[in-house]
Amino acid sequence: MRIAATALLVLAASTGPASTRPPDQPDYRKIEKHFSGDQTVIGETIRYPKGGPVNIQSLTVTLGPGETTGWHKHGVPAYGYILAGDLTIDYGEKGKRVYRAGEAFMDAIDWWHNGSNDTGKPVRILVVFMGAKGLSPVIRKGAPAQTSK
Repeated sequence: MRIAATALLVLAASTGPASTRPPDQPDYRKIEKHFSGDQTVIGETIRYPKGGPVNIQSLTVTLGPGETTGWHKHGVPAYGYILAGDLTIDYGEKGKRVYRAGEAFMDAIDWWHNGSNDTGKPVRILVVFMGAKGLSPVIRKGAPAQTSK
């Protein structure tokens, strides 16, 4: 009995006081770092664009099996995080890379590339463009550049 009581006291002392954090607030001790750096996946130095007031866009892109993004480049820094599935990006002479669910990357900026879903399941990508008004986040090959609004 004495050993059991001692074990309970040790267990209670090691867990600390009950959390005073409301259940709807995140536990910031469990942060997962996804990206930290100053270069894109092909070695470009990331520089914040000049040209106007800030314009940050966040969107989710879904590619079905066999779909591609088409050849494009970015006029501003673009952060990607794979929410589900596998994404293959062809950077031409810089090679191909495969990004899987849970992986993050700073995409190439001024370099033509094509993303594709080479699997039988959808791929979902969170994309954040860090730009300025008047600069195009996506420039498609053979299409006129569109500015951000």
